[in-house]
Amino acid sequence: MARAMFEYTKTVLNKVSFDATLFCKEVQKALQRLLPYEIEELKIFIQSLVLQNPDLNQCLIYLKP
Repeated sequence: MARAMFEYTKTVLNKVSFDATLFCKEVQKALQRLLPYEIEELKIFIQSLVLQNPDLNQCLIYLKP
């Protein structure tokens, strides 16, 4: 079940990656829903998205410990 939430989160983040504001909101939601090890995987996924779309760089602040 939890793995399905992680995959769903990645799908949503891909779909809203055109808008940095929406993307940041979805990142915040994901950090509340996911398990700690999934958050680590999510950080890697988000960093790859940021490389493709540098506007999303502002959302990395939510991933800092």
